Amino acid sequence: MTSTTDKLADPVFAERYRAMSARDARFDGQFITGVHSTGIYCRPSCPAVTPKPGNVTFYLTAAAAHEAGLRACKRCLPDAVPGSPEWNVRDDLAARAMRLIADGEVEREGVPGLAKRLGYTPRHLGRVLTAELGAGPLALARAHRAQTARLLLAGTDLPITDVAFAAGFTSVRQFNETMAEVYHVTPGAIRASARRRPAAAHVEAGGAALTLRLPARAPFDGASLLGFLSARAVPGMETAGDGRTYSRALRLPHGPAVVRLALSGTPEAPAVECEAVLADVADLAPLVARVRRLLDLDADATAIDEALAADPALAPLVAARPGLRVPGAVDAEEIVFRALIGQQISVAAARTALSRLTEQLGDPIDLGGFTRLFPTAAAIAEHGREVLRGPAKRIDAIVGVAQALADGSLAIDVGESRDDLEKRLVALPGIGPWTAGYVALRVLGSPDILLTGDLALRQGAARLGLPAEPRALAAYGARWAPWRSYAGMHLWNAVAA
Repeated sequence: MTSTTDKLADPVFAERYRAMSARDARFDGQFITGVHSTGIYCRPSCPAVTPKPGNVTFYLTAAAAHEAGLRACKRCLPDAVPGSPEWNVRDDLAARAMRLIADGEVEREGVPGLAKRLGYTPRHLGRVLTAELGAGPLALARAHRAQTARLLLAGTDLPITDVAFAAGFTSVRQFNETMAEVYHVTPGAIRASARRRPAAAHVEAGGAALTLRLPARAPFDGASLLGFLSARAVPGMETAGDGRTYSRALRLPHGPAVVRLALSGTPEAPAVECEAVLADVADLAPLVARVRRLLDLDADATAIDEALAADPALAPLVAARPGLRVPGAVDAEEIVFRALIGQQISVAAARTALSRLTEQLGDPIDLGGFTRLFPTAAAIAEHGREVLRGPAKRIDAIVGVAQALADGSLAIDVGESRDDLEKRLVALPGIGPWTAGYVALRVLGSPDILLTGDLALRQGAARLGLPAEPRALAAYGARWAPWRSYAGMHLWNAVAA
């Protein structure tokens, strides 16, 4: 067994042990504290007595703690925290797999489907994930199902049987056994002990309605983020809010859904209230994963702000907007078409073009007051030329990408690596580095993309007295790595201000 001295000599262990000893909530979700003397695992900020170093092992995932025979702490609920920012910062196989697992790929396609999507055999994928994260794909998916179930039990009044299948379990027996093993209590006991609002879920015409609270990592400038989304809202599919709310319809694996998002919580513990109407409650897990990515709720805002504020040019902007986020995506293909249509035109003009496209080609729905979903790639490939306006080359590019997406020769989702995604995109006619970079930024949540070809971003740089020429700005922006995406958001906001 590793001695206490040897453990503390490891700089990673020592740093995490200091954070845990200080009960620093900034590290909640970034790692998990396994306490072998008690057999439980906790979030770093757990108020329990600090364990001795020799009794502690730190894990990156709850699944790894489960595999080590530990159960979740009932006092601090370690899975009721923002997720790890690792899976956006990293772009390796483990990170790509974690993004897909959170999106429900294992529940839909199984481990073989997950491995095929990533381009590896199931055996190799299992070896890599076990070595990197301490658990294989089945264990990681099982932990994710348990966390989704606990969220439903604590935050809704759905029947327990419905919770089991909504979380992705294949049987009630499997659900009961997993919950007992992970939490050492029954699903009914989890519900009975939860502090929640009554009647947080019900069934209405068109689907199940749920209200969930999604924690964000502080600081969180949610108002700027929702303002960005609202300014680009497409009528019929999205509703612009007042800077604190935003609503939209979206397509999920089992059918359409509607979400209404509102800022809540406190500056120290920010959160987003998510009211959702689902055609199929089995889509809850991918919905939550996609909303968290859309709002960048898991970003390590403290580290980002500290790094960017070290540049005197950005320091005032960071001070004015602490916790600024990069908007993500709930539909990868939609972002591709938004980028292509929005090239070299104003936000208002792009919104008009997208509204016309959605009205004429989007699938009609009647759910939560919304009437359209964003058009599918197949619909744009077949009828796009009848609706799109502008230069012929641009229309050719949009329809060509739609055809590639529709026939499967181009795939875009959170399982991609940034380099592969950008290379495949720029290989298509009409797509340049700006479009490829913008898609990677929005779809993958890549934190280190500076779109130096963007006119508004260069205008923001000029206002700060920074180089505005693309190559010079790229050279200057190297000092902002690995957070250049967030620096770009500050530059955009400098123009808006």
